[in-house]
Amino acid sequence: MERNGSDVRQPLLKSPGKKESEGEERLCIDEMLQRYCGEFGRWQMKHFVLTCLAWALEAFHTMVMIFADQEPAWRCVGSGCQVGSSTCGMDPGSWEWTEGKGSSTVSEWGLICGEKYKVGLVQAIFFAGCMIGAGVFGHLSDSKLGRKGSLTVVCIINAIFGIATAFSPNYWTYVALRFLTGFSTGGVGLCAFVLATEPIGPSKRGVAGMSTFYFFSSGIALLSGIAYVFRPWRELFIVSSLPSLLFLLVVIPFISESPRWYLVKGKVDEAMKLMHAIAKTNGRHIPAGVTLALDDEEEAEAGDNNGERNVTPAEGSLKDVFQSPLTRIRLLLTVSISFTVAIVYYGLSLNVVNLKTNLYLNVLLNAVAEMPAFGITAVLLDKYGRKPLTIGTQWFSCVFCLVGFVVGGVGPWKTVRMVSGVLGIFGMAGTYNLLFIYVAELFPTVVRNAALGCATQMSQMGAILAPFVVVLGEELPFGVFAVCGLVGGGLAFYLPETLNKPLYDTMFGMHEAESNRGRRREVVC
Repeated sequence: MERNGSDVRQPLLKSPGKKESEGEERLCIDEMLQRYCGEFGRWQMKHFVLTCLAWALEAFHTMVMIFADQEPAWRCVGSGCQVGSSTCGMDPGSWEWTEGKGSSTVSEWGLICGEKYKVGLVQAIFFAGCMIGAGVFGHLSDSKLGRKGSLTVVCIINAIFGIATAFSPNYWTYVALRFLTGFSTGGVGLCAFVLATEPIGPSKRGVAGMSTFYFFSSGIALLSGIAYVFRPWRELFIVSSLPSLLFLLVVIPFISESPRWYLVKGKVDEAMKLMHAIAKTNGRHIPAGVTLALDDEEEAEAGDNNGERNVTPAEGSLKDVFQSPLTRIRLLLTVSISFTVAIVYYGLSLNVVNLKTNLYLNVLLNAVAEMPAFGITAVLLDKYGRKPLTIGTQWFSCVFCLVGFVVGGVGPWKTVRMVSGVLGIFGMAGTYNLLFIYVAELFPTVVRNAALGCATQMSQMGAILAPFVVVLGEELPFGVFAVCGLVGGGLAFYLPETLNKPLYDTMFGMHEAESNRGRRREVVC
């Protein structure tokens, strides 16, 4: 077959992700989205919104503990009772719970005085379940179940054990069911995040990724209203768990699997069918002869005698991440930052119980306060990059946590401390959410959810410690939060920038691209 002059020059104009063979143009997913499908059209918008509804479910199952495990108000009913003092030294018959024993787990099982540690224990065990579940479902969503399959499974488990929690006959059964609910909850956010953002083009992915967390904050805000209406803790668990069942029946059937997962598993036909659906819905068209390829050309060979193309499934695991110096350093840094960020974020969220004001209003205000952080970070994300924002948002939170540590807790300084807490969570909420985007871009598709699962696991480890930091008192928690923000921001200095870099599919493809970039820098120097 003869080649004319333009044919000879054409490969020199193409990116490494393309390959021309017998009239077939092979493109990576990012290139196909940019050129033929649209980076964020009607298809991606619908898929994004439906998938991100799962974040509200995670908020329900996580933050329900603030209301279910609160210490409710009490009143005097007999002699020997002094209003404003502790109930620990009083005759049990001299006081009673204002809303009855069934208003919370604390009042029903007497988790006060010497038993108060059990409140922090059940919260810590929930986050321990989240930590384990994040690792398990992070691996399963990269391997056998896929993104959609894993999201379906975690929602099933959430619905079952969330509702079952409402029928706990005693404290230890309650602890066990909260652990199982946490196990599934740990996989909800990471599966939903990756599934929602992978079909989006590179120039829109950052802003879209930050927008996923509006659903989490909206879930917290909605939960505060639900908890205000359904005060008894058993009713609250049932009502807050039913949305998971509705999500399974009404939303999941309209969500698609990730085309990137199809591709790395060698299911090119399924991936192409989905890409054609994206293009059609967005009013675009993929020309005949254009097909998908992995960024690892050695694993994207054409093939069989019938003219159909087979792609060997690209595999990856945490073992591969640790064997590579490049990804090993990235993983160690991201999990360390996730740990410190979670201590501050969850610590400030749970610390509302120490403010001694309207709990429902405080939770609502904290949720609303997070939303501007997402918007501001989304606006700045593609202008200044991931790395500067990761550093800046943590140090912003550090400054105000330091203010909360220094000022007193009486008179007008009490208001200053409360505002410092709101601004602290404002900054750290931006970091917490930005990390999902950053981690997803630092690792290739074959290990993306596994790496994100590791980061989420360490985040849950920080969340486990957060309740114990809160019980240190009024001042010391702010000091711990300030140190965590300072350290986390310092660690972020050692991460590479991922702004405007492609989302790699394989370990080989990422290493080749990074090594080529390094060689180009050497030539320039």
